[in-house]
Parts: sequence; C-alpha cells; structure tokens
Amino acid sequence: MSWQPSADISALQERARLLQNIRAFFVQRNVMEVSTPIISSAANTDVHIDSIELKASKHHLLTSPELPIKRLLAAGIGDCYQLGQVFRDGEVGRNHNPEFTMLEWYRLGFSMLDLMAEVEQLIQTYTDSSLSIKRYSYKELFQVYLGFDVLEASAESINRLLHEHDLWQAEQGLLDKDAALDLLFSQALATQFPEDQLTTVYHYPASQASLAQLNPADPRTAERFEVYWGELELANGFHELANAEEQRQRFEQDNRERLNADKPAMPIDQNFIAALETGFPDCSGVALGVDRLLMKLLDKKHIREVLSFDWERV
Repeated sequence: MSWQPSADISALQERARLLQNIRAFFVQRNVMEVSTPIISSAANTDVHIDSIELKASKHHLLTSPELPIKRLLAAGIGDCYQLGQVFRDGEVGRNHNPEFTMLEWYRLGFSMLDLMAEVEQLIQTYTDSSLSIKRYSYKELFQVYLGFDVLEASAESINRLLHEHDLWQAEQGLLDKDAALDLLFSQALATQFPEDQLTTVYHYPASQASLAQLNPADPRTAERFEVYWGELELANGFHELANAEEQRQRFEQDNRERLNADKPAMPIDQNFIAALETGFPDCSGVALGVDRLLMKLLDKKHIREVLSFDWERV
C-alpha cells in the first residue's frame, strides 16, 4: 500500500548507521559539518541537470550545495562537508529520485589525487576493504576498452563508434562530441566495470570541466574525477576552479547550450562569482550520492529500496 515505506525497516536502520558513520569519518579528520540553504535565487546552469523552480518566488531548489559551501570557503570556513537533501527535476528511475541525499565535502590544499584517495577510503570503510581499486585517466580508459584516442577524435568518428556498438543510429542525427562521449561512456565502458571494483576515472576532457581547473600538464583535460562501484556512478569531484571570470564564462556557455537544447537559461549565482573575485582557497571538492552508496552496500537494485518514501509515495 502507498502509505507504507518504500524501503524495509532493516534498510532504514542501515541508512541511519551509514549517516552516523559518515559523520564519524569526518569528525576523525577534523572536517566541520555545515548547513547551507536548499533554496537559491540562482540555479544550476548545467544543460544535463534541471532545477525545480518555486513558482511564487522564482527561486530554485538546489541541485547541490556546492555554490553556497564555496561561499563559506571563500569566507574562511576551512575543511567542511554537508550531508543532506538536494533536488533535481525529472530524474526518476532505478538509480534516480527527484529528492535524494548528497554528501559533499571540500579539503583545503588537497590535490585531485589526494581527494580521490579519500573518497576511496570513505567507501572502503564500509566494505572491510573487500573492493579492489582501479584508476584510469579518461584517455587511458577509452584506449584500454575501445582502442580509441578520445582526445584527438572528432564528433563524427565517435558517432561512428556509437553506431558500431548499436548505441545510436545515423537516422537519429549526429550527436555533438560530448553527448556522444557520454553515451559511449555509460553504455560501452561503465557497463564493463567489475562489480567488485571501485573504478576511478580522472582527467576528463576540458569541455566537460564544469567547475574544475584545467590540467596544467595537458590543458585538453580537466582536474575532474568520478568514482564508480561496478557500473554505478557514486561520486564526482574537482580540483576547484578559483578564477571568477573563467567560471562566469563557463556558466554563460552552459546557458547558450541550454538555449540550443530548447531549455531555459538559468540565473547565474552572482554571489558565488563575487566570492571567487574576493579570493578562493586552493582546494578540491567532491559530491557523493549517499542513496546510491547504500544501494551498493545492501545489494539493492532500485533506489526506492533505500528511501523511506520514494517519488511515487510522497
């Protein structure tokens, strides 16, 4: 019956223990818990992520606490994390619920590699280190699995590869390079990641940098990483971009891409830009999906099995 919880009581008890253990993990490392608003006058500009608008005020429910936490970092808060609810419009499925629990944390002076290691440590804390760990650069991953130089490839050649793997048909039109790469990654690469392995992929293409710095050793790539357990993405992290003008340009480019995709442009967070202009510490940050982590820990196949009430029961 729809009044009953989506998850069974034992799963909810495990959820409570996981949240307690996450907080203990950061207490041991002297990382401060913070709480920032979930409502903002600005919104996520990413073309692949849609915010939920509050009609009366024209504000938005946040898709991530990233920007308000970064304002705290610019103000001098130091190492910190937030554990709580975030919201994304239209994301419903086996691994998605419009309201979900995100853990996001930031470490001053950490490189991308330092934070990758800490994410792996956090996850292995709950698995008795039974998971193996494998790291690939984005370029290396495509080379190993597909024999393909992804950084030099054209959109046309990547679309041909999609067709060869029966993932996209020519009559459907030509995907742009990043859209084609995303489809190839999710359907031809991630599906091959071993279930007993954490796979960390780093140095994504510069066109997918989001809020990450570019790699000084190879500006074709960004200081961005993702962590997968099996084929399920758990975390997305950056060596954080501190340049206000470059960040503004990226937000504006996002909005141009949204308009090209027949989506509305989103209001840019001017408070965040002002914080970057004032000065931002060298740090790395990461967001981790807590519900997805719990799914893997309990071997659940649908996100509703770890939520008190999923989208169909609220």
